[in-house]
Amino acid sequence: MGLFDKFKQGLQKTSRLLKTDVRDLFKAEGRLVDEDFLDELVETLVKTDMGLKPAQAIADRVGNQFRARIVHWEDVLVTIKTQLKELLAQPEEPIRYAETGPTVVLIAGVNGSGKTTSIAKLANMFQAEGKTVVLGAADTFRAAAVQQLTVWADRLGVQIVKGEPGADPASVAYQAVETAIQQGIDVCIVDTAGRLQTQQNLMQQLSKIRRIIAKQIPAAPHETLLVLDATTGQNGISQATHFTQAIDCSGIILAKLDGTAKGGVIVAIREKIGLPVKYVGVGEGLEDLALFAPDDFVDALFEDVATEPA
Repeated sequence: MGLFDKFKQGLQKTSRLLKTDVRDLFKAEGRLVDEDFLDELVETLVKTDMGLKPAQAIADRVGNQFRARIVHWEDVLVTIKTQLKELLAQPEEPIRYAETGPTVVLIAGVNGSGKTTSIAKLANMFQAEGKTVVLGAADTFRAAAVQQLTVWADRLGVQIVKGEPGADPASVAYQAVETAIQQGIDVCIVDTAGRLQTQQNLMQQLSKIRRIIAKQIPAAPHETLLVLDATTGQNGISQATHFTQAIDCSGIILAKLDGTAKGGVIVAIREKIGLPVKYVGVGEGLEDLALFAPDDFVDALFEDVATEPA
């Protein structure tokens, strides 16, 4: 399945919301572009959780181009898509691999964000590229997290480094990276506790893990990826802000996109946080992790949106 089709699969609920609202916004004979229309357009876009500022920017562009004219959906679609693509513009950024030795990827995110499943999808992706992988189960305060990661490791056939329940997470991270160095493993993915952004002591623990890893490999971690749950919508912005203040995240994995009509939150993340969205979870399968490509994302979002009955 290509990127476009993966995005189309993951955006079904968001597209369904847009399809219904677009049908209500436009009439068969067209719609006059006036202030009432532009306000309704903003409301429609905000429902996808993209945020007020991006939605207003899109409406402003539509107003500048079509004000006082009677338009159909097809008339404004290109304008909306063009503005969205500009708002989402970023390089297609795969994982930054180490020039020599293991590549270390640190994964952070709150409980229930889809972090463990995202780690499994990443590991599967690396294996598909012919790379060897070791997992570090540094979420030592929650036995279920270690068990879940162990199940995935067994299923994927990759090594996993674990500590005793309640062990120092930084020690587990150290052991995982050391295993990768000693055994010549290509990628080390380190899981961390699914902590809430308000728990300052646990955020400090994340910073400690980063320092420990950097002592072993000065350029590591090469990626620090924050997993956000797309179904939380704008709350994800708050999570991202606190995490980036604590550990200098390099990018975001947006999980569970297929489970929400709030796919527009990607726009808000880019606008308010500025971090690249590197990967998007578009389904429950191991292969359902897509490299984020803004143009494909926007095209897929509006692929089935038209004024015909939903």
